[in-house]
Amino acid sequence: MGEFKVHRVRFFDYMPSAVRAMAFNSRTERLAVARADRTVEVFNFTDNYFQEKVIPGRDGAGIETLCWVGHRLFSAGLSGEITEYDLENLQPMSTVDAYGGPIWSISSNSKGTLLAVGCEDGTVKIFEILEDRIQFQRNFDRQKSRIISLSWHPSGTQLAAGMVDMIRIFDAETGHSAHRLLVERALGASKSREVVVWSVIFLSDHTIISGDSVGKVQLWDGITGTLIKSHSVTKWDVLALSVSQDESSLIAGTSEGTVVQFQFLPCVINKQDKDWVRTRTFKNHSHDVRALVHTDFSVVSGGVDTQLVVRPLLDKVEKNTQESALRKIIFPHKSLVCCAKKSGLLLFQFSDHLELWRLGESDGNGRPGESLPLKRKPEKLIHLKRKGENHVWCSTLSPCGEWLAYSTVSRVCLYRLQIHDNNIRITKVSKVPKILHLAQQLCFSSDSSKLFASCSHSSVIVVSLSQSECKYVCTFKPQPGSRHPIHLLHPSDDGKWLVAANTGGEVHVYNLQKLKFHCTVPVYSSCPTALALHPTTSNLIIVHADQQIFEFSLVQKEYTEWSRKLQKQGLHPLWVQRDTPITHITFNPKNSAHILLHDMFMFCIIDKSLPLPEAKSQLSNQMTLRSLPESDRIRYSHSFKICKSFQPLLSLTLLEDQSIVAVERPLRDIQSRLPAPVRQKKFAT
Repeated sequence: MGEFKVHRVRFFDYMPSAVRAMAFNSRTERLAVARADRTVEVFNFTDNYFQEKVIPGRDGAGIETLCWVGHRLFSAGLSGEITEYDLENLQPMSTVDAYGGPIWSISSNSKGTLLAVGCEDGTVKIFEILEDRIQFQRNFDRQKSRIISLSWHPSGTQLAAGMVDMIRIFDAETGHSAHRLLVERALGASKSREVVVWSVIFLSDHTIISGDSVGKVQLWDGITGTLIKSHSVTKWDVLALSVSQDESSLIAGTSEGTVVQFQFLPCVINKQDKDWVRTRTFKNHSHDVRALVHTDFSVVSGGVDTQLVVRPLLDKVEKNTQESALRKIIFPHKSLVCCAKKSGLLLFQFSDHLELWRLGESDGNGRPGESLPLKRKPEKLIHLKRKGENHVWCSTLSPCGEWLAYSTVSRVCLYRLQIHDNNIRITKVSKVPKILHLAQQLCFSSDSSKLFASCSHSSVIVVSLSQSECKYVCTFKPQPGSRHPIHLLHPSDDGKWLVAANTGGEVHVYNLQKLKFHCTVPVYSSCPTALALHPTTSNLIIVHADQQIFEFSLVQKEYTEWSRKLQKQGLHPLWVQRDTPITHITFNPKNSAHILLHDMFMFCIIDKSLPLPEAKSQLSNQMTLRSLPESDRIRYSHSFKICKSFQPLLSLTLLEDQSIVAVERPLRDIQSRLPAPVRQKKFAT
């Protein structure tokens, strides 16, 4: 296979943001996640839990709650505003001030016609959900305490509100309080200590379930207003609750990092009487569990430790299937690193700034596995802060290292770089074409003469670059009916082709020499996670979220013979069962049959000249091959050469000098930078 010199880059100091809220859409199987930096992510659970959309955040008060209404997504938080998102253009679509101070909770009725928000001033405000906006309808009776949590009864006739020291049940028609439920304090606790009802759930049988700051999960009779049962779960806080769709299972997240499951089970075998019984405790987090979702087959949790954990309920799924695997999603399913192949520069993307680094240089040669001595250490050249309150959406660096561009929701910024030894000069291009006002994806051509930017509704803008000007060339308009956001943009090395893939699974190819649409790759049911064009054959390699691999000939406009053979035989079961998506693809210029690709914990070289692995063969067989004589290796070798990584592999790029740049991010470093678990909850207004 040959040898590669590898730059192991471990100075990308990226810190994921904590999970603050989650909402699950059972109709579309989409999970919305809000993080502490106000970023909103959308995961497709039917497509191997792929993170198909990311809406960038901005400075200011954070998001406290999320809510799906059909295909529409709403959020609210300490700014006191309700925001609806444009999921096609990946940005806030409209914002409405509730005029009640910070908003702690948001909930819609089962019909999707009314939206209730709980405010700092003690009011529950009702908004009518119209076709293109929401409109204030009325207030419920004002309370003396802030409204922390809300839950509608499935019938839509009543609304439960969690507050400090109590739960209120409101009549949805009149807005008046029907019951006041006083929550219990911890045994021996001072009467002056407040009890915060962090979460509340209203079941169809009029049972109300609450989780509070003294560590109790309590069950109430919503008709009589009396306490049925109290479960002491933790000494600290129960921060989140979620119930299954059939209301037979309940989960509670605590500030100790545990998730406790309760199930509605018969008290006596073969009897009709049932009760809520504590059955399982999951420990997948090191810090507070701030958000929970109970799907039909799994428990989804997130919190301060930044991890999104999907824990399968093994009594609901078949064992040894893709659904039975525990998943921990830490890093985004997109690259935050860009490498200038010709100049050895690295661009790191953060929410509020960009960092430009120069790779170090090694001295001498060594044997495989050895660390080479450095004659020049890596050097940070530029720290570029973004302007405005909107976070960096995407960024890119030209292959020659002379151009840098980044985008926010409101602007696209382009810079000219001049780097000569220790002399560094960065100049902002003042006259950028007005049409280039936002970009969801950015990339430069291989000769650094053009900038490509994907904008709204799957269109792509082409801009030419020179030392004297930045000039608009053309816009590749989307195909009819194509409105999904573009998340992958890749030009060919020969400057002839541009490939754009969107979250709807569509892959469009444009001819850059004729400046027109060329073809569309047959739409596959799974979303593409990575793609690349071969530098000599113009064959397009696409890997999808379900781990399937396709090779498409742009010249013939059809799948290649190798691709058809691969799909006919099928991929190895262990390859398909992987739970992390392929995020980058490149090729070995010394051997046209080699495809290099990687996910978060694996680097693979596919040798198309070798036979495909059989289902019964060993997939990761490199250690076995090393122990065999060279004459016997042919019998056991196959086309997939896999090397596993023990640290998250964020990016992998092959430079022009045939060395590999591997950007790693140690998990233990992230855990060491997290704050100590919070034990006493205070409001931040």
